[in-house]
Amino acid sequence: MMSALGPRPICPSCLFTATTRVLSQSARQSWTTQRLFSGRTKASPSRMILSDRVARPPRRDDDGRDTSRPRRRSEGPFGGMNQTVARIRDDAPKRPSRYTHRNDRDQKDKDKKDGRRIKAMKMQNSLTSISYGQRTRTKASITELESFDQLDLLPTVKSAISDEVLKGLVDIKPTPIQRLAIPALLGQEMGQRRSSRAESPRTGRREFLLAAETGSGKTLAYLIPAVNAMKQAEANDAEIVAYREAFEKQMAAMKEPGYEGPREFEPHPTTARPRVVVLVPTAELVDQIGAVAKSLSHTVKFKASLFSANVSAKVIQSSMYSPRGIDLVIATPHLLASMADSDPNILSRVSHLIIDEADSLFDRSFSPVTMSILDRALPSIQQLILCSATIPKRLDSYLAKEFPSMNRLTTPNLHAIPRRVQLGVIDVSKDPYRNNKNLACADAIWSIGKDAARHEGTVPGEIDIKRIMVFVNEREKTQEVAEYLVSKGIDAVALHRDTEEQRQSEMLESFTLNEPMRAKIPETPEAAAGRGRRSLPNTKVIVATDLASRGIDTLAVRHVILYDVPHTTIDFIHRLGRAGRMGRRGRGVVLVGKDDRRDIVAEVRESMYMGQALI
Repeated sequence: MMSALGPRPICPSCLFTATTRVLSQSARQSWTTQRLFSGRTKASPSRMILSDRVARPPRRDDDGRDTSRPRRRSEGPFGGMNQTVARIRDDAPKRPSRYTHRNDRDQKDKDKKDGRRIKAMKMQNSLTSISYGQRTRTKASITELESFDQLDLLPTVKSAISDEVLKGLVDIKPTPIQRLAIPALLGQEMGQRRSSRAESPRTGRREFLLAAETGSGKTLAYLIPAVNAMKQAEANDAEIVAYREAFEKQMAAMKEPGYEGPREFEPHPTTARPRVVVLVPTAELVDQIGAVAKSLSHTVKFKASLFSANVSAKVIQSSMYSPRGIDLVIATPHLLASMADSDPNILSRVSHLIIDEADSLFDRSFSPVTMSILDRALPSIQQLILCSATIPKRLDSYLAKEFPSMNRLTTPNLHAIPRRVQLGVIDVSKDPYRNNKNLACADAIWSIGKDAARHEGTVPGEIDIKRIMVFVNEREKTQEVAEYLVSKGIDAVALHRDTEEQRQSEMLESFTLNEPMRAKIPETPEAAAGRGRRSLPNTKVIVATDLASRGIDTLAVRHVILYDVPHTTIDFIHRLGRAGRMGRRGRGVVLVGKDDRRDIVAEVRESMYMGQALI
């Protein structure tokens, strides 16, 4: 209230009370209005809501540093949490932290493990799998054939088997692959099992793949039916029959007194036109299969010729163009292809083409020249026979594409290392070797030699010589390992691709002989130690790559040392297959270093112990 005299002063206490009441009513009205409008109180901002500046580029100073967020001394393990700016355009170099070296090391370890895992997958997936149901059915079917006498073979062929090829053996029975392959190739039905007579729909050609474990007698499995068919065709060939009649007449006329006719004979119809061709990858296999063919020819009477680098060009020329003709040729692909380039007609009468070690002859190194021979011979081929100890997936895919009607004959133990072959493991990373594989290899050979020396030889004054094969992965390593073994008093030689083929045959000759090797007992160890030199006289060692692991019948080898862990299960099968052949016992030793896959070696060893296939 204002008087006429002017405004009256207000008490400060009353003024503070009035102001507080007005502000309180205003705040209550605002809260009530907001509640009536939204129906609930306004929530506080969530911690999970991105900042309104998240899409904006960060503010940077002249040095390129982000000024929109506080700098950290170190990123740390939680440096990426609770960010208010999307650092997707942050290209500035990061400051090193105490975690950088550990992260780099972890990444390198991860890359290394991934690389080893890929290598292990390659090893495990290199072979075509054969179901155990199929193996069981095959095992049951091959029991029907117990003797070669049950086969529909010519009498001369049966006599050659018992009197020449298997001479000296007491219990002569066909092996599993022979029980499967010979009736099928002959077209013979065995009991409830019907031999497949499937033919190519376009050419009428019969195609076979014979796959069996190493040392199972595959050579006889394809040679016997081929020779039998060749002799049957020869008896029905009118041209050959006419030639024989003319030959006999001329021979009778030449025996008459006063004969003045020609002294030379007309060339045989098979001159430079063989009927059976066997392709193998190496000269050693040419000699090995040629020995079996020659033994058959002594009784069956046919002309077999061997063509390889071990045979001179003059001998090859005279054999191919001999007036007496030629029936069977065993050759390496490159040599036969070069002959076919100069005279394509030499493959014009081939009725049986056999490709042994097909997994090698159809790989990248041999495939072009093998296919050139196959293309020239296909028009006249009646049977195409592929033979191998393994079926790699690349070969399986190729055959399925090019020869879809091929009949595959696989034994129950395909891709399995025989249980009679034992596998030992030496951990090179431990004492006393300390990752020195050369030392571990020499020590293993010395152990084999000293153990054999404890047993007296069968001949007084002489010792039996153990023949050992050492396999490495790289060609350059063969010479290094061989020289180291020689420095340790071991008789060792290196065998690799650059070694001359004549020299290769000389090296392997003593390893393919079944007869035992003996040597005179050397001087006493005390005398040898007096000269400061130790030696191991009762061992012979070949250090080789896979060149010596394919198909060679190393009957005398009982011990195999895998200096390097093989890359694939295919190499495991072929290398360990050099020991324990033809039912004999053998032993393999694998040297495992710090960078080798121990789990793979353990799996292979367990599969061998269980008699399972390596797939």
